[in-house]
Amino acid sequence: MRTTLLTILAIGAVISPVAFAADRESKAAERLDESADVISDMMHASDKGIPQDLMNKAECVIVVPNMKRAGFIFGAKYGRGFSMCRRPGGTGWSAPAAMRIEGGSFGLQIGGSESDLVLLVMNEHGMKHLLENKFTLGGEATAAAGPVGRDATAQTDAMMHAEMLSYSRARGIFGGLTLEGATLRPDNDANRELYGHEMSNKEILTGDVKTPEAAEKLKHAINRESNRKS
Repeated sequence: MRTTLLTILAIGAVISPVAFAADRESKAAERLDESADVISDMMHASDKGIPQDLMNKAECVIVVPNMKRAGFIFGAKYGRGFSMCRRPGGTGWSAPAAMRIEGGSFGLQIGGSESDLVLLVMNEHGMKHLLENKFTLGGEATAAAGPVGRDATAQTDAMMHAEMLSYSRARGIFGGLTLEGATLRPDNDANRELYGHEMSNKEILTGDVKTPEAAEKLKHAINRESNRKS
């Protein structure tokens, strides 16, 4: 009996980490699928979606599905998503690099919500921030709430100087989102889950890294939406 019990415990000790790793990978895979749906939905939100010409010009795209916001006097934001950048010479998009977004606010507020977030990185300066260990919107990186609608960009020339344009969707409502003070950094745990070993976001976004099978839906969505005619 004791030998049998020890055998069961030994097998459990081996299986548990494997099962836990598989569970974490499935959650990363779920976020990748959700990210693909977010970018497709927000590009096709009638006259209130992300302008096609801005998507066509973007150097990188960051998608964070189900970003959580909560507050009681002090507010907080937290989310996990992915970034992808164009390859040099217009040869498609990189594999996805996992990102975390964290931020705070202060004010008289109570309650909580979830929203989907898309950040368009509009130039090389903005892309360089994605290769860093951490950066803050409104600090190291200039950011603005993105214009919405097909004709919005013609009326918002001032926003074109921003390195990043942000969009959100909450309860079916689309619009630009201000994220001043939010911090973005690599999600090393998710990268390890997807690629099987430690990889930096710089390696993923600038190197010849094969896209994981779990990310094919997101990569296809980004390719499709960034190649449509305005």
